[in-house]
This record gives sequence, structure tokens and C-alpha cells, in this order.
Amino acid sequence: MRTENKNNIAMDPSGFVVLAEYIPQIVQEIRYYSTYNFIGDRINGYEEPCALLTIEAARALQAASNELIVQGYRLKVFDAYRPASAVRHFVLWGLEDQDIRMKQYFYPDLDKEELFQKGYIAKQSGHSRGSTVDLTLLDMKTGKEVDMGSPFDLFDEISHPDCKRITPEQYANRMILRRVMTRCGFVPIDCEWWHFTLDKEPYPDTYFEFPVSSAYLKR
Repeated sequence: MRTENKNNIAMDPSGFVVLAEYIPQIVQEIRYYSTYNFIGDRINGYEEPCALLTIEAARALQAASNELIVQGYRLKVFDAYRPASAVRHFVLWGLEDQDIRMKQYFYPDLDKEELFQKGYIAKQSGHSRGSTVDLTLLDMKTGKEVDMGSPFDLFDEISHPDCKRITPEQYANRMILRRVMTRCGFVPIDCEWWHFTLDKEPYPDTYFEFPVSSAYLKR
């Protein structure tokens, strides 16, 4: 999650697609629609467990998916477009809510305040611009997630892509994902191995507010 300067807030979803309709091979586990996330509740703005992305990001991700399928992997998406209302939910939870029931699963070695200080949670997120995706690899032979050395949304140094506390095999798995994503036009960040943003994102200064809902896109 990155901190950005606030510019425009928009409700127009016309430049977005439902990812599963665009890339049928995609596997989805939309964590913020469920209660299994670092807050422990469904997050505001997630009305359906589906991933939405800008058309440009979806096309680039389709290229990555095709390349990885040849290598024996499918992409599994945890989050994509994230409404600005969801980010506000994160911030209010971090600043005002004393609830730490999910601490042992997602931030066992950090206080809530440190989640902001270390950049894991931001007051604005690139996800709200619609061209950022959180994802991992699924092994097509086993049907299981590839071992990346830490789970999605574990806020810890072990989740940094270049962390030395993981095994060579786990590091190699991270690099398989990273190489394909960067080759297809995405940019990684230094604190989350699962996070990638389209380099040439179509709405670099716009943060969207519409809900995560396939029905909303079809209105």
C-alpha cells in the first residue's frame, strides 16, 4: 500500500472490467469481502467477492497469466481495485479502533501504529486508482498456492521481496512471479511480495469511490 497525494475522487467505472470475465483462468480469494483479513470484518465498499481492474491493467495481467500458464501456474488474486471508502475504513480502524483480534495472524510483531509508520497501510492507496493488484501463484499440478515464505498481508519484514529469512526455494518462487509481472508492465514495491502496479496506469491522479460490484459496472 502506497501513500499518494490526494487529487480527484471519481465514481465512473466505465474504464474498468470484471477480471474473471476478462481472464477466465484467474483464481480469486477476495480477502476484504471476507472477514479473514487484518481487521477481521468485511471492508467497506466490498459488495461482491470479485476483482475489478482498469482495462489496461487487465490486458497486461492477461499477458502475465498466459505466460505463467505455460510454466504450470495460475494467478490467484487477493485484491485489485479498492474503493477509497475501503481505505478510509483501514485508516479509521488504525487510528481509532482498539480492536486487535487479528494481530496474531497479520501483524504479530508490530503495534497498530507501526503499520502506518512502516508503509503497510496508507491514507491513500494506489489500489483505488484501479491498476494495482495483490496476487500469488497457484501450482497447477498440486492445486495449491506456491510457497512464498509468508502469507498475503502478513505485515512483517519477511514479506519484503528481498528478505533473507526465507529459503532459496521460496525466494525463487517470489522471483518467478516478479519477473513475469515486471516483464508484462507492472512495478513491484519493496515491502510486499504480492503487490504490483501497472507502470503506465491510465488514471495516475484519480482515486475511485464506486463499490466492488460487477453489477455496478453493468449499470
